[in-house]
Amino acid sequence: MLQKKTKYAIKALLTLAKEYKEQKPIQISKIAETEKIPRKFLEAILLELRNQGIVGSRMGATGGYYLSKHPEEIMLSTIIRSTGGPIALLPCVSLNFYESCAECVNEETCGLRDVVLEVREASIKILSKTSLADIIKRENKLIKKFKV
Repeated sequence: MLQKKTKYAIKALLTLAKEYKEQKPIQISKIAETEKIPRKFLEAILLELRNQGIVGSRMGATGGYYLSKHPEEIMLSTIIRSTGGPIALLPCVSLNFYESCAECVNEETCGLRDVVLEVREASIKILSKTSLADIIKRENKLIKKFKV
C-alpha cells in the first residue's frame, strides 16, 4: 500500500510534469490547491524531492518548483523509494527496507515469502518502467474512454 506521502508526491510531480514544456516553476500554493494537499506537508515532500534531485526550485515572485528531469525519465519506483516507501508487501522481501518477520520460523522455506518475492519482482518491473509521462498518457486515455 502506498503511503499518503508517496501519493501526494506523485500527484505533485504529475502537476509539474503536465507543465514541463512551459519550463516555468509552479508555486507550491497552486500545487497544494489544485491537488488538495496540505501545504506544509507538500513543502516537506518537495524539499525532500529537491534534495534527491527530482525537482528543482527557484525563489522569488516568479519562483516555485519544476521537474529536474524530463517526465519520461522519472519512474514510479524512484518516487516510491524517494519518499521512504517500500515496494515489497512484506519487510522480509524488501530490497531497501529489509526486516525479518517475527512470525517466520525459516525465511528460506517460507511459502508466503516466496510468493511475495515474486510479487515484489513483478512490481519492481512495472514500476521501474512506468514514468510520469506514462501516467499522464494513461490518464488522457481514460479521460477519452470515459469522456470525463
